[in-house]
Amino acid sequence: MEKHFELTDEQFEQQFHDSLLALDLFTHEAHVRLAWIHVKKYGVEQALQNITTQLRAYVETLGATDKYNETLTVAAVKAVYHFYLRTEKGSFQEFILKNRRLKENFRELMNAHYATDIFRSPAAKKHFLAPELLPFD
Repeated sequence: MEKHFELTDEQFEQQFHDSLLALDLFTHEAHVRLAWIHVKKYGVEQALQNITTQLRAYVETLGATDKYNETLTVAAVKAVYHFYLRTEKGSFQEFILKNRRLKENFRELMNAHYATDIFRSPAAKKHFLAPELLPFD
């Protein structure tokens, strides 16, 4: 089990919001968890606003603004929302077990939506690029 599970959803969300979350806790799975928390609590539109704003602040606190990727951030939230709508409500652990693609095949999942390599594209880092292959719902 990953270390971010040592925190409740509320603690995790608050520490991230305040840019106090330990870097070793912020794995890919933790990114997905953050999106899931926000989608569940605020709905997708507010989740998108919250996460993009808070993630920019978090990477700035770490001195790693070059790591931020707007397209990847927005696409990840939209992907979590897609699976959230199709999954029986429960805990994040249940959600991620039922939707392993979000954790184990995330790059493949994004490649199903994008012809552009959004992981390396300078344009994708700066602003959201709409998917060329398959839209998010």
